[in-house]
Amino acid sequence: MSNKIKIVVADDNRNLCQMLQNYIQAQEDLIIVGVANNGLEAWELIQTQEPDLIILDLVMPNLDGLGVLERINARTTMARPKVIMLTAFGQESLTHQAMVLGVDYFILKPFDLDVLGKRIRSLTQDMASSTPTQFSSSSPVVATAGCGLNLCVEVTTMMHQIGIPAHVKGYQYIRDAILMVVEDVSLLGAVTKELYPGIAKKFDTAPSRVERGIRHAIELAWERGHTDTLKRIFGYSMNIERQKPTNSEFIALLADKLRVMSKVS
Repeated sequence: MSNKIKIVVADDNRNLCQMLQNYIQAQEDLIIVGVANNGLEAWELIQTQEPDLIILDLVMPNLDGLGVLERINARTTMARPKVIMLTAFGQESLTHQAMVLGVDYFILKPFDLDVLGKRIRSLTQDMASSTPTQFSSSSPVVATAGCGLNLCVEVTTMMHQIGIPAHVKGYQYIRDAILMVVEDVSLLGAVTKELYPGIAKKFDTAPSRVERGIRHAIELAWERGHTDTLKRIFGYSMNIERQKPTNSEFIALLADKLRVMSKVS
């Protein structure tokens, strides 16, 4: 029992909460320690139950998901739980704020329960062998990549400006890839052998799916993104109206910009 991953579910949709509760209770390694239907209830459960992970809805009564995240971040005396946030189409601006506040993973409604289960295990896989630490503003989404708060905020802001939707899988893959390359530029010379496999292991998927996810996200940015921003970021290195960058070019350019920004700051 003590080795089970302790989970709090917070969503104002009672049917969804019951579905999640039924699924989690059927898993041998997971346990529900509380269900909340508004943000204030969620905050009380977080304080009293000390969950390993929270499945948190973005929009809730009394206190929304952003408010819950702010309270979690302000607390310094206890370990910070992992946070999976449930979001929906049309909530991109709120999703961006949630990313800045340190959400570990986003899941777009409706979602597959088995995918959720994999994400829960992926995010908490190191808990059994590591000592809980206090939350700090530099907690990375990718454990292998150094990620000060300003760097995390900048890469998130840059991707948001480019127009990559936060709900597509490639969003998280690109974000992690950029942070990993900022930490170790040599990964650009081993994209298929080291970078993609490293991200794939983190998200419990295949390197080929990481490659496709990143390519799809870049295609979406070129089709629906903000032309002025794309020209500002990529205009000097390529004609954005005639070509889009390869995965490696895209990651390399943004990582280089972030490295320069971090040195300046």
